[in-house]
Amino acid sequence: MRNLTTITEQYTMQMTLPLGDLEERVISKRTLAPTFKAYDNKQMNMILDVEALIPVHHVARVIDEMIEAVPDELLFAHYTGGGRSAYHPKMMLKMILYGYSQKVYSCRGTEKLLQENIPAMWLAGMQRSALKNHS
Repeated sequence: MRNLTTITEQYTMQMTLPLGDLEERVISKRTLAPTFKAYDNKQMNMILDVEALIPVHHVARVIDEMIEAVPDELLFAHYTGGGRSAYHPKMMLKMILYGYSQKVYSCRGTEKLLQENIPAMWLAGMQRSALKNHS
């Protein structure tokens, strides 16, 4: 767009700059292929230590230390023995307290925690169906 009345040899009103060869050398990012980090959710992964996935100051660690401090004899005194083997009372207490800390109050909610929540899996020792049969 030029206004012919304002063009002189020393003064020009142009909308574009005469870049010439510079425009040809610039590679448009739109012509490059996209690059992504490797991703394969079907790849088998082995997690050797679930505890390493839990932050140091997580509430699950506090609950674990608190329940482990309770002597076994205090808990075992309430079990008569015989019958089908029961889940460890410390594991059950840990799951109940962790569930309450996550505002989960039902057995079904606790079971869902055991299936989806890594700290809950760690507290239960990877026993996912720990509370399923106790509702």
